[in-house]
Amino acid sequence: MLTKKDLLEILSAKALDFQIHDHDPLYTVEDSEKLRGEIKGAHTKNLFLKNKKNNFFLLSCDENAKVDLKRFSKSIEAKNLSFANSEYLEKLLGIKPGSVSPYALLNDNNDVVEFYLDETLFKSETINFHPLINTTTISLKTSVFVDFIIEKGKKINIFSLESYSIVDIL
Repeated sequence: MLTKKDLLEILSAKALDFQIHDHDPLYTVEDSEKLRGEIKGAHTKNLFLKNKKNNFFLLSCDENAKVDLKRFSKSIEAKNLSFANSEYLEKLLGIKPGSVSPYALLNDNNDVVEFYLDETLFKSETINFHPLINTTTISLKTSVFVDFIIEKGKKINIFSLESYSIVDIL
C-alpha cells in the first residue's frame, strides 16, 4: 500500500507542480475550515460509500456541497448506499478514517471502488486533497490531478450534484 511519502515521491518524480501544506489532523469539513489556514483552491469532502451488494464508491465533492445519498444512490443505480466502515477503508484503500481522498484509489489494485468527481470540482482551477493522511493537504491544478489519476489507470465519473447525473466519463 502506498503511503504519503510514496505518493509525494511519485508526484515529484513526474515533476508535477504541487504544494504541500502540513497541519493538525483534519477529520471533518469543520476541522478543515478552522485549522487548514490559507490554502488556495477548491476544498473537498470525500465520501466512501457502499451498498448492500458490497459495491464501493468514492464521491469527491466541494466541501460545502449538500449530498442527497438516496438521490445519488438512485442516479448511479446503486441501491441502499451508506457510509462504508473503517475496515473496508483500510482493506480497499489502505487509509484510516479522516484521510479519504482519490489518491487512495492508487491502493485499490483490483479497481473495486468506483470514483465520482463532482463537476464543480472538475471545473475548478486548483484542487486540494489529503495525500493518504489527514495531517497534510496537497494542492495542484485540477487538470493535472485528473491527468494523473487517469494515467494511473483509474476511471473518473464526472457527476453533477445539480442534476444528479453523470456528465462525462474519463
